Amino acid sequence: MNNIIQYLHDTNTASIIIRLTLACVCGGIIGFDRMKKRRPAGLKTHILVCIGATLAMITNQYIYNMYGQISDPARLGAQVISGIGFLGAGTIIVTGRQQIKGLTTAAGLWASATMGLAIGVGFYSAAIIGCIFIFAVMTAVQRIDNVIVAKSPVLELYVEFLDVKHVRTFIDFLKANGIRILSIQLTEPSSYNAHGVGSLLTIQTAQHKEHENIIEVLGGLDGVLTVEEVG
Repeated sequence: MNNIIQYLHDTNTASIIIRLTLACVCGGIIGFDRMKKRRPAGLKTHILVCIGATLAMITNQYIYNMYGQISDPARLGAQVISGIGFLGAGTIIVTGRQQIKGLTTAAGLWASATMGLAIGVGFYSAAIIGCIFIFAVMTAVQRIDNVIVAKSPVLELYVEFLDVKHVRTFIDFLKANGIRILSIQLTEPSSYNAHGVGSLLTIQTAQHKEHENIIEVLGGLDGVLTVEEVG
């Protein structure tokens, strides 16, 4: 048994195949979740990142075995960790309504890269456990996050008005009903409402109310064309 473990930790053909296969599986598990949610970096991207990081560490281990103390065994891995940032940054976008999208995908790519480093160096147990934890965070914690946000007294809204004079009426209604305006920013309206005005608001209710009910009430006010929760 010990001989088999030692064999899998060496840089030989069998261990390279096993490591790259494991990289495909682990990277694919994380990428599958992103693909289901139609994120910019999906199945292929996460697998390729994990394979690339794995190959970097296999090469690192091979160089170290060949040249010993002349080579730094952590050099290539360090470059992967810092270099993956450019790929992650490419998945982060700011929408027209000032929403930041892609942070979780970027973090997932970085985590996939570090998972690949663990696989590449033969640290199989850490890679498999890490894959389980990463996948759990991206799925189970997302549901918890949604529940917390749904029950939060703070809402981020995009509101579109027929014209600018209705903004004042809208603000007065919020104040009269004990709703605090934490921030407000006027934006360009939709293309179909050239004479109107859009607004990004962060509001806080005095007591817990269902977000859908608040949006329904605000959407029925005079001069309000649309109300959407963002974030």
